[in-house]
Amino acid sequence: MPHGFLDIATTPSVHAAQVAHGSAGLYEKVGAGRAFDRFGPAEQDFIAARDSFYMASVSETGWPYVQHRGGPPGFVRVLDDQTFAFADFRGNRQYISLGNITANDRVALILMDYPARRRLKLYARIETRDLAADPALAASVALPGYRGVPERAYVLHLEAFDWNCPQHIIPRFSESEIAAAVAPLRARLAELETENQALRDALAAMGDPS
Repeated sequence: MPHGFLDIATTPSVHAAQVAHGSAGLYEKVGAGRAFDRFGPAEQDFIAARDSFYMASVSETGWPYVQHRGGPPGFVRVLDDQTFAFADFRGNRQYISLGNITANDRVALILMDYPARRRLKLYARIETRDLAADPALAASVALPGYRGVPERAYVLHLEAFDWNCPQHIIPRFSESEIAAAVAPLRARLAELETENQALRDALAAMGDPS
């Protein structure tokens, strides 16, 4: 059976902590019979809809580094059920993640859906690709009209994923999500204002001083 997220995450020291706190064996039967090293439709749809995520890499000195990655919804492209990719846009040019993954290709990602309080976490191996040398990949991760300048592409090969519980996720909403939510209210307000003005005009036509 393919390994799961906890098979990777549960080291001897982690297991010792679980034993000490009474949770050892709690997750042994969770997801039994299900593959956690291949994306299903739910994971693919979730990833394709994200506009940001957090990625952790590890330096040669052993220090982890967590970087926020963002773009328009859909900037992360699922290539198949074990592979996804995104364009590396020019930023502050520190290249910490790039340097780290050159020495160690293991990364961990957390993808958030704050409004729905959902969280997908991933273990993957990552590689850099020259966009000029791979036109097909360049076309796949291209974002026409987006202001970001792509310097390279990152291709990630899934090792395992897991869904976290929604506990302690505080709902947050983007500007576009708020606009969509209040659009019916704005439309109704405009309708009432039109009706109100029509009544005022009718009263004025009848000579009502008000």
